[in-house]
Amino acid sequence: MTDDDVPERPWATRIGKSVLVLAPHPVALARLRDLLPLVESDHRVQHVYSVPDDGEDRPDAADLVRADGGILLPARQAGRMSHGLVLAGSTRGLDDVAGPALLVPHGGGLGQYRSGERVTGLDSAQLVRAGRVRADRIVLTHARELDLLAETCPQAVPHAVVAGDIAFDRLVASLPYRERYRRKLGVRPGQELVVVTSTWSARSGFGVDPELFRRVVDAAPGAQVVASLHPQIWSQHGTGQVLGWLSDAIEAGLTVLAPHTDWRGAFVAADCVMADYTSVGCFAAGLGTPVLRIPHGPQPLLPGTPAAVLAEHTPLWDATRPLLPQLAAARAAVDSDLGAHIAGLLTSRPGQAGKILRKTMYDLLELDEPARAVPVSPAPLPRRLTWPMIPVPRSRTHG
Repeated sequence: MTDDDVPERPWATRIGKSVLVLAPHPVALARLRDLLPLVESDHRVQHVYSVPDDGEDRPDAADLVRADGGILLPARQAGRMSHGLVLAGSTRGLDDVAGPALLVPHGGGLGQYRSGERVTGLDSAQLVRAGRVRADRIVLTHARELDLLAETCPQAVPHAVVAGDIAFDRLVASLPYRERYRRKLGVRPGQELVVVTSTWSARSGFGVDPELFRRVVDAAPGAQVVASLHPQIWSQHGTGQVLGWLSDAIEAGLTVLAPHTDWRGAFVAADCVMADYTSVGCFAAGLGTPVLRIPHGPQPLLPGTPAAVLAEHTPLWDATRPLLPQLAAARAAVDSDLGAHIAGLLTSRPGQAGKILRKTMYDLLELDEPARAVPVSPAPLPRRLTWPMIPVPRSRTHG
């Protein structure tokens, strides 16, 4: 991939700089894929992938790379090469590869808050190893994270780039294509589309209520209900098992987004989103979509974060009461000021992430940035999961 590799790659059509996409799991891979259009048409570079070999990986990320026709390097081979740029969705495997590294957050930014912890992703234990900052550039979605970084890891501040959120920018860029997304999901004219989304863990909406999706389908007759599950649910339990758990809801009419596919088109298409504390609920609210919160287990939320603001200002679903009036109330409660406020918490560089990230990537590659701009691309059309079984009527008796 570099000039030094030429003797070993006589079969290569082009020799340029390698952009290594370091993807330990599908969530990181999805975020890094948002960056690839910024460089992928440049004949001076070629992107390749590797999954860190640290004993914790499942094959999902590797399978997704192969399915898309990407070049997947074994971790050992990726570690022997010198790369022009390393794109990392986490710090896993970062110390085992050579080349200037760009660390990009997945989810709602690096300043993520979890039970029993103040902050993860921006502390020195994550960002510094052997006295050295592990990434050459650390992408922040919001300027407030710079203040937090100065407190938790001042050594990393010179490496920080406040770039905004490219995932949210792509969501906004998808708005003009709402009707195309709805047609792809099979929504009939005049039909209401409700997207129900759950993050992973036993505290999540789906973790607390295994019948969550069936309850919504039964309580929203006439509406199309689409399930969007966090990739970790599919990875941890397997597609077959998750489909088994959802089988009653699917037979009752639930549409399920295919595992590890882009969720954004479905959220743009939605008339209402039902969400637990997942970050995509905040993305929906920032887009101006009505949100009805799903009950979940204890999950401390730091005041002022998008999830905390959403929880404070949007209604909570009461499963003991009819759902349709609650969805109507959620739509009536939509506040453009609240949506703008949450959007402002998600990114302090709205619409600029692609431009900032592209310049940063070319600076690290030590290449002149092409004069032709790359527009922010809309999300791909959503993919529905095809139910592989023919429903068989179930007997209420056994024996």
